Amino acid sequence: ARHYPRQKLVMTEPMDVPLFGKVNTRQISKEDLLALWDRVMDKTGLQIQSNEKVQAIGKQAELFHVKTDAGEYKTQKVVLAIGRRGTPRKLGVPGEDSAKVAYALLEPESFAKSHIIVVGGGNSALEAAWALVEQSEGNEVTLSYRSEGFARAQEENRTRIQELVDQGKLQVLFKSNIKAIRDKELDIDVDGELQTLRNDFVFVFAGGELPTEFMQKIGISVERKFGET
Repeated sequence: ARHYPRQKLVMTEPMDVPLFGKVNTRQISKEDLLALWDRVMDKTGLQIQSNEKVQAIGKQAELFHVKTDAGEYKTQKVVLAIGRRGTPRKLGVPGEDSAKVAYALLEPESFAKSHIIVVGGGNSALEAAWALVEQSEGNEVTLSYRSEGFARAQEENRTRIQELVDQGKLQVLFKSNIKAIRDKELDIDVDGELQTLRNDFVFVFAGGELPTEFMQKIGISVERKFGET
């Protein structure tokens, strides 16, 4: 949550947090969510080791040995809740290793009077595009998505994006794919037509790579069905 943009609205469900109690909310801002988790940690004594990557998990006798890039832990149980955000999926195009390309938007207010393209069709991409338009001065923002519509995004985000398009504040390019990134411009295929756009920054929200190799390394069987993991 600390990597969410400022004032991001998080959709959630009422929940019962062990050793803490009930949390009855369906929408909460990033800042309020972080404050909530701080209260949970204070009350429960939960210890969090941040910026530490797990490299291997093995078992000796009755204990698991969890090796990280900072040390080793011994424990009776291990819960894997690694998600897919740790390794962002890249575009695989020339120039993507440029410093102007990022896979998260932490400070939208830091970008002003810039030509920006946001890649993706999920909630993260739509929220980033909205933040760059609404929270910053003079940005020209383009939202690029490879499909024909934002079916994966929540209705609230789709409505917000359409309002920005109707107001002339945001350009959306469906059926588009970036082909090359350069210092002050980029090449993009839009429904079979190659275009060159002015560009200062690129934000990519194309999902994440499945941690298949890591899971296999620690002894978890990975099954594929219909070509998908």
